[in-house]
Amino acid sequence: MPSALPDGEPVPGDGALPASALAGAADRPLGFYLHVPYCATRCGYCDFNTYTATELRGTGGVLASRDNYADTLIDEIRLARKVLGDDPREVRTVFVGGGTPTLLAAADLVRMLGAVRDEFGLAADAEVTTEANPESVDPAYLTALREGGFNRVSFGMQSARQHVLKVLDRTHTPGRPERCVAEARAAGFDHVNLDLIYGTPGESDDDWRASLDAALGAGPDHVSAYALIVEEGTQLARRIRRGEVPMTDDDVHADRYLIADEVMSAAGYDWYEVSNWAVSPAARCLHNELYWRGADWWGAGPGAHSHVGGVRWWNVKHPGAYAAALAAGRSPGAGRELLSDEDRRVERILLELRLREGVPLDLLRPAGFTASRRALGEGLLEKGPYDEGRAVLTLRGRLLADAVVRDLVD
Repeated sequence: MPSALPDGEPVPGDGALPASALAGAADRPLGFYLHVPYCATRCGYCDFNTYTATELRGTGGVLASRDNYADTLIDEIRLARKVLGDDPREVRTVFVGGGTPTLLAAADLVRMLGAVRDEFGLAADAEVTTEANPESVDPAYLTALREGGFNRVSFGMQSARQHVLKVLDRTHTPGRPERCVAEARAAGFDHVNLDLIYGTPGESDDDWRASLDAALGAGPDHVSAYALIVEEGTQLARRIRRGEVPMTDDDVHADRYLIADEVMSAAGYDWYEVSNWAVSPAARCLHNELYWRGADWWGAGPGAHSHVGGVRWWNVKHPGAYAAALAAGRSPGAGRELLSDEDRRVERILLELRLREGVPLDLLRPAGFTASRRALGEGLLEKGPYDEGRAVLTLRGRLLADAVVRDLVD
């Protein structure tokens, strides 16, 4: 089941933000994340805030229905306009995620995007992305999205091997994601991403290489590759605990990452974030870069998180409770926190160190700077950028990114 929300102070009923959050807003990019919490089935490794029809039955009534979900989410977009007041910014990025957004009608996704455009306006070069399950789209669906203003699509591929997909409880068939790339290109999409997962129990190095080869052979301009994390409470965690499937270890994950970087670099894909590769700067995911660089974004939908000017908040998780709050004219926010200057400094290090450009050394405290010198000596940071005042991870440093971050934030 979905993981728990963090603790926090209450969100005002009208969703109002402190004046400090809106100060200087015009100088920061603004993005929107639109969460669609529905899935046809639950993948065994997933602990995202998503729900199948069975899980919703009897718990949300008509308020949790997929049929009227777009209208409910549009209500929150209109709430965002009220909360942000006369904020002059046009929206730089829109990302529709889930769940499986493409379980909704294409017209619903286009209407949701239209509400953002109507309330805020979209920048002329705005990036508009939706995630998609390969089995839930066809050429007509993709064409409708492209004509409705979407210009980037991200398909969940995970693996090219059937036995790996089976362990993950993925429902698509091998080969379908690759065909989706061609269909998206034919529909006129500017940018196409494929998501991969490595380290699945039972996956071999050959399986992983086959998945990389299949993904790159399809010709996307962006590939994401994530190590499998076995979350407590998931079906996969229970299967591992019962001994039905083996658990991979950190050394296996490291080997698979090295293979990924080798194969993708040879094919002309450059890493720009630890888990993301693109064929050019234009192909990078601008929306994710908003997150990594601490910009502003409004997350609409059940369980969605938002950040504006140092205030972070999150919505109630259940679709029924979310819809009920908006129907009553209340913010669906469940809690929030005001980030201190120190919180924001630490988060910058945590996130920006994962980027190709790295993090400025002047953000580090004395202990963190000492740790950075040690990391440089151990080959975890690149010397050239370091001499110019930035901490940038080497390939070996990317393998140990979490440990490097822990030392640098001291």
